[in-house]
Amino acid sequence: MFVSLLVQTLIVVPVAHPTSVWSENAHTVRWVRINFGKCVLRVNIPILIAIAALAIGPFSVANEQIGGPIKVEVVETESGFQVLRDGKPYFVKGAGATGIDYGTVAENGGNSIRTWAVDMALDKLDAAHRHGLTVALCLPVVSERFGFDYDNSERVQEQFELMESIVLRYKDHPALLAWIVGNELNYGMRNPRVYDAVNDISKRIHEIDPFHPTTTTVAGADPNIVRILKRHAPDLDYISIQLYGAIADLPKYARSSLRDVPFMITEWGPLGHWEIAMTPWNAPIEHTSSEKAQRVAETYSDLILPNNRNLLGSNIFFWGQKQERTPTWYSMFLESGEPTEVVDVMYYIWNGEWPDNRAPAISRITVGGKNAYDGIRLTVGKTYDSKVEVQDPDGDPVTFLWTLKNESDSTGEGGDFEESIDDIPLLISDRFESTAKLTAPSSPGKYRIFVYAYDDQGNAAHANAPMLVENEPQ
Repeated sequence: MFVSLLVQTLIVVPVAHPTSVWSENAHTVRWVRINFGKCVLRVNIPILIAIAALAIGPFSVANEQIGGPIKVEVVETESGFQVLRDGKPYFVKGAGATGIDYGTVAENGGNSIRTWAVDMALDKLDAAHRHGLTVALCLPVVSERFGFDYDNSERVQEQFELMESIVLRYKDHPALLAWIVGNELNYGMRNPRVYDAVNDISKRIHEIDPFHPTTTTVAGADPNIVRILKRHAPDLDYISIQLYGAIADLPKYARSSLRDVPFMITEWGPLGHWEIAMTPWNAPIEHTSSEKAQRVAETYSDLILPNNRNLLGSNIFFWGQKQERTPTWYSMFLESGEPTEVVDVMYYIWNGEWPDNRAPAISRITVGGKNAYDGIRLTVGKTYDSKVEVQDPDGDPVTFLWTLKNESDSTGEGGDFEESIDDIPLLISDRFESTAKLTAPSSPGKYRIFVYAYDDQGNAAHANAPMLVENEPQ
């Protein structure tokens, strides 16, 4: 069955030139394209990883050194719903993270992480356990938008058996918190039978794993998707919602679609690139790291906390770094590893006090006296002053780095993998100062200028601005 499922995830198409390799990203199921001469092999990565992980057999990972499973359940009380772990209340103070460097989550006061796949699942569970964290492990149920036909009973059954085998392998790990049965399967959904399949998987999990609850994540929380879940997947223990700018509607959802169900917020954070102000040439205007920190703080205090009657906890997105329109949009850390002001805010949310040393605060970039909201238009070959203001709350010395990139041309959706964008060299002088000189590229087009500010304590801030470079007016 597993071999059959793998074969059905391969699509071979002719190409005239080599292709790139796509790898893991944080939001959704992925594919990889591998060039074989004049053909490309297109493979569904979650299925491939899951099959590889299970190649040695579906056994439990519990052992004498780390112990066995810890009972987790969702219960209703007089004041609402809550999670009990080992019989004690457990409010999830979590983050969405990939990799296995979870020490920083614990150091900042978090208690849980969530995944989007089962690659390196044992390493992730073990790493979380070492740091006293739990893991909501996401099963790689395939979304319709990646070509999975939920009217094909044979494929649905094969997927069911694969998910069952994954559960059998990891169900007894003491760090396991819950099973996420697919991520944002409503995104691009046309056939609600996807949630019949989710319900069947959930029921099977409850049969073989009585220690852990089940959920599925959905984009948004509008009444329609909640009704579909109640109708097609009633076996789930709670609903996981994912909201960015739309989290402003959480009070409305808490009074309507979520008023009688336990829920968790498994993704939230800055405004999404699809929700933000745009330049006249349709480049999204990214907030600075300081503006994001302010938004995260206000979102939690004004929207999440007041609507916590049925809330089981939340996972901030994204604890790490990923390219999505820019290298900084959702990243709470820089590519070089430095935490930003949003991490400080989460420390405050999780601990009730600020960390001993905090990241710098940064203003918007101006180029030629204009910021992104003014519409920065440059003439090819001309030089402009690029400025930023930074204040460090601890008075630490600050250093700077300016870079220039082409504007992203990605049309990816739902967190699909994006290639990183190389820096354009040699066009910025004084690039280690708060004021730099930018020479506009010789080719007209869309560009984006970035500045990073570093204190001497390992923290950082960032800002960027889209720019349109045009020819000299005739």
